[in-house]
Amino acid sequence: MLFRTKPAGRHAAPARPRWWRRWLRPVLAADDGMSTAEYAIGTIAAAAFGALLYTVVTGDSVVGALTGLVEQALAVQF
Repeated sequence: MLFRTKPAGRHAAPARPRWWRRWLRPVLAADDGMSTAEYAIGTIAAAAFGALLYTVVTGDSVVGALTGLVEQALAVQF
């Protein structure tokens, strides 16, 4: 027999919970969800990040770099 198999049925040893499951269980089960205030703060943070990202992407340097990249890709000869 090349591989050892685990015993099945009533002779099998009971599975022990892993250490990380015991550690994570209280962390994951401690809170059922976000409250209204947390939703409001998360929404404001997401909107601020979106505004910052829009400002960066529409800036002259990024638009120029993307334009140069597209022109370079279109100028490739096959």
